[in-house]
Amino acid sequence: MLLAPAVVMELLIHIIPMFVGIWMSFVRLTKFFLANWSEAPWAGLGNYRLAVDVNSSIGRGLLMSFGVTLAFSICALALSWGLGMAAAIALQQPFRGRGVVRTLFLVPYALPAYAGILTWNFMLQRDTGLVNHVLADNLHLITDRPFWLLGGNAFASIVTVAVWRLWPFAFLTIMAGLQSIPTELYEAASVDGANNWRQWRSITLPSLRPVNLVLVLVLFLWTFSDFNTPYVLFGTAQPPAGDLISFHIYNASFLTWNFGSGAAMSVLLLLFLLVVTAAYLLITNRRSRRA
Repeated sequence: MLLAPAVVMELLIHIIPMFVGIWMSFVRLTKFFLANWSEAPWAGLGNYRLAVDVNSSIGRGLLMSFGVTLAFSICALALSWGLGMAAAIALQQPFRGRGVVRTLFLVPYALPAYAGILTWNFMLQRDTGLVNHVLADNLHLITDRPFWLLGGNAFASIVTVAVWRLWPFAFLTIMAGLQSIPTELYEAASVDGANNWRQWRSITLPSLRPVNLVLVLVLFLWTFSDFNTPYVLFGTAQPPAGDLISFHIYNASFLTWNFGSGAAMSVLLLLFLLVVTAAYLLITNRRSRRA
C-alpha cells in the first residue's frame, strides 16, 4: 500500500510512455495519423534502417549529431570532473570564509536550468553580450566580435555552459567523498616525504574510486542526453557544431512531423546508453575485484 503511489507514478511517467515510444518506432506515425494512431501503417524495422543508413540524409545527420554529442560529453565530463576535483581539494584546508566560498560554488547547480542557460544566451550575444564586451572592450584580447552561438564557436559555447552547470555537482560529490578519508593517511605520507602530487595519486584518487566511478557514469549520462542546454541556448535552429543528439531527435520528430522515425532514434539512443552503462559497470567491477 505504501509503495502503490510511487509505482503508479513510475508507470504513468516512465514505463508506459517508454513502451508507447517503442511501439511508435515500429509504425509510420506522421502528421496524417495523429488523429488516429491505430491507423498508422506498420513499418517494422523500416524506421531503424532509415536512421542508421549513412547513405541517406537522415542517417548522415544522425551520425554527425552522434559524433558532436560524443565529443561534447567527453569534453564536458573531463572539465567538470577536473574543476570539481580541484575545487574540492582546495577547499579541504580550513580558512576564513570557506563556507561562503563553498556556497558560491554551488550556485550554478542550484539555479533553475532555464534561467541559467538563458542568462548565458544573453551573455554570448555578438553585439550586446557581456563576453564580447569584456574580451574586446575591457581586456582588448580580440579585435573582431565573434559569433559565439553560430558556426564552430557554438561547440565551445555549449561545452562552457554545460561545464558551468555540472561542475558544482562534481565538486559537491567529490567534497563529500573527501570527508571520509582519514587525515592520518596524509599526515603519515607527509612524514614519509610524499609531496602533494604524490599524496593525491596514492591516497586521494584510490580512496575516491567508488565515488568517481558513479560520478563519471552519471555525468556521461547527463551530458549525452542533454536537451535543455542546446534548446535554450540555440532555439530551434541549432548550428551543426551544437547539434546534440537529443535535440536532433526532437527536431526530427516535431519539425518534420515524422514521429515514427524520431521514436526509432530515441530507442537507438536508449540502447546505446544501456550498452555503455552495462559495459562501464562490467569493466569497473572486474577491475575492483582484481584490486
